[in-house]
Amino acid sequence: MTRPVGAATRGTTNPNRLRRMDRWIAATHGPALRRGDAPVAVDLGYGAAPWTALELLQRLRTADPRCEVVGIEIDPARVAAAKPYEREGLSFLHGGFEVPLTARPALIRAANVLRQYDEGEVAAVWARLCARLAPGGLLVEGTCDEIGRRHVWVALGPEGPRTVTFATRLGSLERPSDLAERLPKALIHRNVPGEPVHAFLRDFDRAWAAAAPYASLGARQRWIRAVRDLAADWPLADARGRWRQGEVTVNWAALAPNSR
Repeated sequence: MTRPVGAATRGTTNPNRLRRMDRWIAATHGPALRRGDAPVAVDLGYGAAPWTALELLQRLRTADPRCEVVGIEIDPARVAAAKPYEREGLSFLHGGFEVPLTARPALIRAANVLRQYDEGEVAAVWARLCARLAPGGLLVEGTCDEIGRRHVWVALGPEGPRTVTFATRLGSLERPSDLAERLPKALIHRNVPGEPVHAFLRDFDRAWAAAAPYASLGARQRWIRAVRDLAADWPLADARGRWRQGEVTVNWAALAPNSR
């Protein structure tokens, strides 16, 4: 048997932790799922308990009732612990970045998996995972806090990274740059002067401060106003309907790290 590619994560997980990412996937990738045949989604590195895979199945089936989810874990003990939770449309396999499936998945979700890797390893992992996608497939890779209040992820297609999404529970947000601590591995060490992601978060904080008068209408209205102002200088890839969810999505090219 071929040894799985990668290393075990800490395995930390909580119910509902990935709800913001799942909600975004179902809304934005749902049409692509419906166009495919028998879409399969992978929850890669789901951790010590299978909650995120169960929730992904439930949420994707609101977009396409045919969706199936496969949870993949590099730790065989975690796979054994998840097996009793298998049901129609949900299974668990031992594996890693090689994604040991016969069919190419329409979606690979890798949340809180690459934090332990070096920044220099990220591009190769992305390329490997993207090469496993079905035509029109999507890789979503990112990081969130322990209870899913703050989350940042990169969406990639077979051609590479497309967008970066910042998502938060608005009631807990002091300023947009609070999300910096949840930047994915490809960006977290680039939040320094001279890098695009640092400039973006700086401008977002300024727009948030300028939108302070809207706070009397609620944090959502303040966020929407700040994002509208941000759109004057940054290429946003979404619209008000997503902003209302406490999200904003930016084209990857605008935030891509400078070459070193």
